Amino acid sequence: MGTYLVKRLLLMLLTLVGISMLIFVLLWLMPGNIAVIMFDTAGFIDPEEMAAIEKELGLDLAIPLQYFHWIGGLLTWDLGLSFVSEMPVVDELAPRIPITAKLAALAIGYSILFGLPLGVISAVRQNTALDYTLRVISLSGLSLPSFWLALLILMFFVQVFGTIPVYLEPPENLWDELLLYAIPAAVAGFRASALIMRLTRSAMLEVMRQDYIRTARAKGLSRRAALWGHVLRNALVPVLTIGGLLVATVVTGTLVIENVFALPGLGKLIFDAISNRDLMVVKNVVLLFAAIVVLVNFVVDILYAMVDPRIRIHA
Repeated sequence: MGTYLVKRLLLMLLTLVGISMLIFVLLWLMPGNIAVIMFDTAGFIDPEEMAAIEKELGLDLAIPLQYFHWIGGLLTWDLGLSFVSEMPVVDELAPRIPITAKLAALAIGYSILFGLPLGVISAVRQNTALDYTLRVISLSGLSLPSFWLALLILMFFVQVFGTIPVYLEPPENLWDELLLYAIPAAVAGFRASALIMRLTRSAMLEVMRQDYIRTARAKGLSRRAALWGHVLRNALVPVLTIGGLLVATVVTGTLVIENVFALPGLGKLIFDAISNRDLMVVKNVVLLFAAIVVLVNFVVDILYAMVDPRIRIHA
């Protein structure tokens, strides 16, 4: 198990290095830089002043040096300065990370809390009215784009209640936070819960047809014990596979949800930064989300090894 963990950890670190290089190169290939944009917008033509700004921002360095300067800053938690607000990027991120984290955590909890049990119920009650109802709901969840569903919910609140849930100031207590984040989290997690439900159902049905399940039942094992001790455990492997991808999708999908519901999280920050060409903020936020995706996949690999020991033996 220790060797397996070390291999996965090294692979995770190598992946993050490659992603950081890709992010840096893609942003570097964008035409112009912030100094040129600032001067074009303000109508300045003094090349000496523009050169001074480029030097201050480190844009006069060679491309490899700019990359290593950025990575060196990351290692010391110095993410540079925002080109627009002229504040440290760390100060820009600090108040927004908890908002996105709470929204993503609630969305993930919603998708697992509803998707997994409903998938089990749908498999156990195969071809019943309940099964057909759950399959229709899951198909609807897969068909509705999150941003469109969010807009429909906002229109519903305006039509019925005459108001919409808007983030105006930090909630004062846990109850206020739940009221504020519950609806955006449900929208963000609805599609994920629908996919988890359908995948759990199909995996459960496949395992229930295996010979060893029939053998266990023939030896006197109760249906409940076979279901929870053998069927669900083996059905979790494909669910974990897509579950890791879905967690990453939910986390990154909160970017759109935050803008629809006007939540001042990382999604709102990166949209504003892209609009203003604040590339220092953009590359740090993108790398942060990439790190979250890589970390989630690392955790899924560990869960693989816990659920199915054959994976770590042959890894």
